[in-house]
Amino acid sequence: MNQNLTPLYTGLKKHIDRNPIQFHIPGHKKGAGIDPDFREYIGENALKMDLINIGPLDDLHSPKGIIKEAQELAADAFGADFTFFSVQGTSGAIMTMVMAVCKPGDKIIVPRNVHKSVMTAIVFSGAVPVFIHPEVDKELGISHGITTDSVQTALDQHPDAKGVLVINPTYFGISADLKKIVEIAHSYHVPVLVDEAHGVHIHFHEELPMSAMQAGADMAATSVHKLGGSMTQSSVLNVREGLVSAQRVQSILSMMTTTSTSYLLLASLDVARKRLAMEGRELIDQTIQLAQKVRQQLNAIEDIYCVGSEILGTKSTYDYDPTKLIISVKELGLTGYDVEKWLREKYRIEVELSDLYNILCIVTPGDTVKETDLLVEALTELSDRFKHRDPGQIEETAVLLPDIPVLALTPRDAFYSETEIVDFNESAGRIIAEFIMVYPPGIPIFIPGEIITEDNLAYIQKNMEVGLPVQGPEDPNLNSLRVIKEHKAIR
Repeated sequence: MNQNLTPLYTGLKKHIDRNPIQFHIPGHKKGAGIDPDFREYIGENALKMDLINIGPLDDLHSPKGIIKEAQELAADAFGADFTFFSVQGTSGAIMTMVMAVCKPGDKIIVPRNVHKSVMTAIVFSGAVPVFIHPEVDKELGISHGITTDSVQTALDQHPDAKGVLVINPTYFGISADLKKIVEIAHSYHVPVLVDEAHGVHIHFHEELPMSAMQAGADMAATSVHKLGGSMTQSSVLNVREGLVSAQRVQSILSMMTTTSTSYLLLASLDVARKRLAMEGRELIDQTIQLAQKVRQQLNAIEDIYCVGSEILGTKSTYDYDPTKLIISVKELGLTGYDVEKWLREKYRIEVELSDLYNILCIVTPGDTVKETDLLVEALTELSDRFKHRDPGQIEETAVLLPDIPVLALTPRDAFYSETEIVDFNESAGRIIAEFIMVYPPGIPIFIPGEIITEDNLAYIQKNMEVGLPVQGPEDPNLNSLRVIKEHKAIR
């Protein structure tokens, strides 16, 4: 196919150039009815492009025209049989994947460090999760991927599972041996669903980890907006037919999607796909070189460690994405959140993520040496400032990694059970009925149905103490938790 074409974006511009009289929503009517200051700042063209699914512009829920053509070009670019555009982000695409293969009571094999959207889909679908514990890096304090051995064991014990979900790559850019995992799952006739939120670019460069479609996976939810150049909230769902039905996927995705789809987001997917297909390898090659240069510079700074290829070699670290800069700051005696705040206040630098021990910075084709040099300068100053402290003032950092809680009820049963509110400090031993996570990355510390432990409560408190964004519970201050109501025996 001619990847230089942009049928959706081009068709949208042609419609706008006709200057039609709009007796339809949105009510701002090409920006004429919107706040003037906002219109001046955002630009008239963006507001003219803010349209809905009228006849000439096709309909994402039942595409037959320019959206259909754009999705077919995307499928060709990603090596998929079908590609569906998502304006509900990758979260919507992930929920679609799970719900397309699972009905109430069905088992699905998932890593415990999945994004909250996976667990939300499990609640919605009524599926029963079979958890694989991810390998944990005790030096960095982060979870990696699942291993081929753990997938084999899970399928041996649960051959009736309706799907295996894999994160490829993780938020931190680490990949498992996806091709082997797919081979194992397919030997049981079980489809593989891939959370590829952080891997749109890997399909377009041979030095990056293997993409889901290259590995033979059945579905992949891929964030084009994160690293592929489209607008925030725009993603794709790639499908290979055989073990899953593309028609079923379209039906579920339509159920999950607003009927007022954003053409700004859709058009940005069309042009991002074109650029990835036509220029992706060259752009990503330059990005890899830039990231490797800054990695080398960062590792020359005292008490700063930027992870590289030396992390590879274990069963859970099969490959990695060098454009992700995992920067460990624990040797400075600081938390990642401390460093995030310092970079913001002193250098106006915003990082992708911080946790108790690291910051994560991503390098994309949108970056230049100017930005990366500033990051190196800032972290050099930070190191110089804190390395001269009295050693007695520096607390030795021990990586705190609590055990994964035991699942006592299915997430759906717990979520819809009769519940009550209890004091946070008195909740250990109870079954939680809500989600608790640090976002980003959005990996739950607790999911509904798990037994609350003292270790996990301490881990939550530690995250809150340093200022990390703990989310999910009804009580934003976490003075209380919602748990399954306990009925006392009748005497």
